[in-house]
Amino acid sequence: MRFSVNIPNFGDFADAHTVARTAAAAEQAGWDALLLWDHVVHDKKVQRGKPFGDPWMLLTAAALATSRIKVGTLVAAVPRYRPEQLARQVATLDALSGGRVVFGAGLGGPADDEYGGFGDTVDRVVHAERLDEGLDLLARYWSGGTVDHDGAHFRVQETQLLPATVQRPRPPVWIGGFWPARRPMRRAARWDGAAPLFADALHGVPPRPDRFADVVRYVNEHRESVEGPFEFVVGGLTPPGKAAALDVVGPLADAGATWWDERQLQTGGSIDSYEAVLRRIEAGPPVL
Repeated sequence: MRFSVNIPNFGDFADAHTVARTAAAAEQAGWDALLLWDHVVHDKKVQRGKPFGDPWMLLTAAALATSRIKVGTLVAAVPRYRPEQLARQVATLDALSGGRVVFGAGLGGPADDEYGGFGDTVDRVVHAERLDEGLDLLARYWSGGTVDHDGAHFRVQETQLLPATVQRPRPPVWIGGFWPARRPMRRAARWDGAAPLFADALHGVPPRPDRFADVVRYVNEHRESVEGPFEFVVGGLTPPGKAAALDVVGPLADAGATWWDERQLQTGGSIDSYEAVLRRIEAGPPVL
């Protein structure tokens, strides 16, 4: 199992210098990745008055401050982007980092604030269509090949975007979504990893191992082949002390998790606090 630190792109972490310090501390303390949210306003009522940073600029700062850990999104709201723009941002970051990008992808939300608030549709079926079509285009752009495409939402005429990504055939794509919704996890089965969230375990609360095991079984049933690498990402806030952390992470590793994503609680006011995150980082990742 590998271990990531999860931070939002608002509050203290809207500042690229703070994100760079966070990434450097995570690398020094032995963590394996820094994963960042991708929001424009998040929940406008809850986050009103807080600054937000562009995730790709923040991840650039993280990449420049480190040499080993992976950097990426969990998750990028693909339906909000033009695929050609997003392809260039990710490919540039992959080159800058020396091939350390992880691309977590999903619908993004809340839909009313992050889409409807800017005059876009809030129809989640349309967002899912854009996500699938956008992911397909991203993979083709990242290959360095010439792309022709005539889809429901995007059209491309004989376009090649270079350079291709450093990672071949592409950076790993992890798909996020809320379980027990099946469609996001069927989507994940077509890519390189699944990062489920759970309605009964809010951000920062570890899910029940049996619930997570259900996701692992379902995704594996829908993969074309169980050969080759595939990541199952689960997260929460672990308590102080290695034994206590093991009690949380161990059963989830037994259930099939390959990454533990350390997350502050969504409630309690510390989710975007640099000091709270730094204290947890410096204590080091859980030990199995």
